[in-house]
Amino acid sequence: MRLVSKNAVVLGDRKRLIQVLTNLLNNSAKYTPQGGEIQICMEMKGSEVCVAVSDNGIGIDSTLLPQVFDLFTQASRTSDRVQGGLGLGLALVKNIASLHGGYVTAKSEGQGKGSTFALALPIFESGRVETDHPPSEPLLNSTEQSLRIQIVDDNLDAAESLAALLTADGHVVDVQESAYGALKTSETFHPEVFILDIGLPDMDGYELSRRLHDLAETKDAIFVALSGYGQAHDKVLAKTAGFDHYFVKPVEMPALRRVLKCPNVQHSRSA
Repeated sequence: MRLVSKNAVVLGDRKRLIQVLTNLLNNSAKYTPQGGEIQICMEMKGSEVCVAVSDNGIGIDSTLLPQVFDLFTQASRTSDRVQGGLGLGLALVKNIASLHGGYVTAKSEGQGKGSTFALALPIFESGRVETDHPPSEPLLNSTEQSLRIQIVDDNLDAAESLAALLTADGHVVDVQESAYGALKTSETFHPEVFILDIGLPDMDGYELSRRLHDLAETKDAIFVALSGYGQAHDKVLAKTAGFDHYFVKPVEMPALRRVLKCPNVQHSRSA
């Protein structure tokens, strides 16, 4: 995709860049009340093309601002942003920008003072060699494999954001909001990797892991725990329940990707 305004040209994947701008606009719309204002502008800054989406909505508390692009981040219960976390797909926005050699930033003067999310991408140079793999290609290399991954988390925004990142990596991903939904679909989807939230409302992740281990279709899968707690006791419980890996939210994508590069380690039980 090339966005052109005289010399303002960027090179990238059309679908992914549209997804980034759509997510930023959706995020502003979600947290701007009726009668509010949303603006989008583009300008060139040095060697970058910058697109900013600004609103006069509810804003972001200063304590949460550094975490807005992290998966699973939620505002306090007193903030309207608790509905769905800090917005749809902000972690995905960050990842796609990075794949294009760019970055995203977030600014807010505080609650009730609106927000500005800015995407910066390098200006396309006409002499640049274009034989590199485009950003739309999966991140898997020839020594890695595409995996069937099931994510189970009642925070749907966070789960779908993580699913989008893993799909971009070339994996096939299914998202379930409940433990019983996972038990039902896993018999036909046959996941090779489970990423399970521990704090599920209908059945905690420990019990869900035990039940999935009892199924012939999923007993040999890799089990990854996601939790808001990282105490030694929590990790012991996870290992006892059959988890191979344990991540504290927000999950660090490089670490998760390393786990998925070597999935056939179900007997190592590393926490």
